Amino acid sequence: MTIAPEAPTTTPLIPAFLELEITRRYQLTCPTLCFVKAGPTQGHGTMTVQDWKRVISEAAALGVRKIQLIGGEATLHPDFVEIVEHALGEGLQVRVYSNLFRVRRDHWTLFERPGVSLATSYYADTDEGHDEVTGREGSHAATRANIIEAHRRGIRVRVGIVDVRDGQRVEEARAELEGLGITDVHVDRVRAVGNAAKGTGLPSTSELCGRCARGTAAILSDGTVAPCVIGRFLPAGHVQGTPLERVFASPQWQQVAASIPAGRLDPCGPDCGPNDDSQGGGGTCGPADDSAIPNSAG
Repeated sequence: MTIAPEAPTTTPLIPAFLELEITRRYQLTCPTLCFVKAGPTQGHGTMTVQDWKRVISEAAALGVRKIQLIGGEATLHPDFVEIVEHALGEGLQVRVYSNLFRVRRDHWTLFERPGVSLATSYYADTDEGHDEVTGREGSHAATRANIIEAHRRGIRVRVGIVDVRDGQRVEEARAELEGLGITDVHVDRVRAVGNAAKGTGLPSTSELCGRCARGTAAILSDGTVAPCVIGRFLPAGHVQGTPLERVFASPQWQQVAASIPAGRLDPCGPDCGPNDDSQGGGGTCGPADDSAIPNSAG
């Protein structure tokens, strides 16, 4: 059970990068890897658009420089455009993590705005290999076409390839993307959180890269604050009715941060979190414990 944060007693540990999981609705199922357990029947959570806008304004005031809108499929949230516009108005950089399965015409215009970038997941260079991971026939062709369209429009797009199963053709997928002109490509292995945790018991902090709660934080669709979207099993407060600064200054947040092995502090790939130029450039992130099985977004 999450304990309500107490009044601030220490200097807040403010991340530069904040992930906002604005919905759990998703057109795909990703049965073997989605850490959110998102899907077509899931909802948008209990956070209202006003809640999200308040949190974004508070984050900007605290010194957060960049947010990532994630889900689920972030673009399915009914107030997605309003949330992006508000973040841009607060001077934040906005990265939209999308499966690029379907892209509305007005969303292309939004993605072309200065300060907005895209991230997506890709699994194989074949329809069969990609669609087997996503659980949706036709997803490979659609995502590939929209990656090409984003590149044609000059939109910055980062791609994470998650190595889920044997024979997935991960390296072929990387070569294909680079051949299409996509150079910001990162490979990660699936981590034992969410759908990928079958048979492994409770999630462990050894699954995390070591930047969680230090360089990054996440707010889930019910308002729970976690060290990152993968570290959702470590709730550290709630923003509905509580200022974000108070959560970050609370003993509970400090305890969560201290519980995560520092490990390797390289910036993570887009599936994990702060893959942000302002934090030192691109790169993939392994877990702090190299013997652990990594996880990534679905």
